[in-house]
Amino acid sequence: MNLEFTPEELAFRDEVRAFIEANYPKHLIEVGAREDLSPEDMVAWHKILGEKGWSVPAWPEQYGGTGWTPTQRYIWNEENARVNAIMPLPFGASMVGPVIYTFGNEEQKAKHLPGIRSGEVWWCQGYSEPGAGSDLASLKTTAVRDGDHYVINGQKTWTTLAQHADWGFFLCRTDTDAAKPQEGISFILVDMKTPGVEVKPIKLIDGGYEVNETWLTDVRVPVENLVGEENKGWTYAKFLLAHERSGIARVAASKRGLEKLRDIAGHETLDGEPLIKDFDFARKVSQLEIDLNALEITELRTLAGEQAGKGPGPESSILKIKGTEIQQRLTELTLEAVGTYGTPMYGSIADPRSNDYPVGPDYAQHSAATYFNMRKTSIYGGSNEIQRNIITKMILGL
Repeated sequence: MNLEFTPEELAFRDEVRAFIEANYPKHLIEVGAREDLSPEDMVAWHKILGEKGWSVPAWPEQYGGTGWTPTQRYIWNEENARVNAIMPLPFGASMVGPVIYTFGNEEQKAKHLPGIRSGEVWWCQGYSEPGAGSDLASLKTTAVRDGDHYVINGQKTWTTLAQHADWGFFLCRTDTDAAKPQEGISFILVDMKTPGVEVKPIKLIDGGYEVNETWLTDVRVPVENLVGEENKGWTYAKFLLAHERSGIARVAASKRGLEKLRDIAGHETLDGEPLIKDFDFARKVSQLEIDLNALEITELRTLAGEQAGKGPGPESSILKIKGTEIQQRLTELTLEAVGTYGTPMYGSIADPRSNDYPVGPDYAQHSAATYFNMRKTSIYGGSNEIQRNIITKMILGL
């Protein structure tokens, strides 16, 4: 595989870099944690990219994609990672969007794809339930046909950022007598303002509010919101998860995180010497870099396959496992490097979320919160244990 850029690719990189430097919101460049962001901040770059026509580069051109080559998409990710850009939320652009343009009807495409591209419509995902996480096929939420509507009842959990969502895509059981648990499931689009939809916050260990439990009580949804065929939702769910798992790898972001870690380890000291000179710590950083380089090659191969018309398949499970493991090791090493500076001294007892008077250097802030938050990455999108089962069956044939 040739990893050298052609003159045309270098020109593309310069074009992308110049656009980002001129248009990326300056106040977002050094943002700390997600809790520091307003909903408007989270979609600001998405909306700018929507106007440019660059918000969904992986989509087919007929639906608003850019037509970029795998190398151009690689460059795009690299250049955004350089400024730690807040990329379009995946729920619309990377998850439900591909399901709609692949399996949806023309009316659904016309209604929903423009708002996803522009960033004007916020989506959330209704997959996991209290008793159906990794074993998603055991979901209990039902959708019962009543004339030209489905009546949905059930509970979803870990619904990320549902408190801001306009629409959600939900897996619901439409045939309770199906022979197999994977059968009898449908993929339904739900307007989150529909009566009977209730979103309740789940507070995380770092005090943040990012995920929710979503209750659906006699929620009436038009039958026209069914994507594809009734009882075929498991097929669409697997298709969506393959796209989600490919994106979870976040190689470019991890490369930037590794650069930051090396910089931190050059400033922090151990026994009077920079931490990066400690053999034990340097060995862990080097092994992380080796694994990240190998993952990058795998991601490039996957991108090349997509360019050739091969959608993400079981190899996306490899990207998901290694990508999330690397992200977790990266946050662990960062927290190890900053030590007790990773825990801020809050500025006010009355305001426990206040961080006006942090202890230690700026680069140490949010490292503990990020470490705790990243524990989730090996679970969402299908736990890494489940991904190993997929690899065993689909790739190794065991």
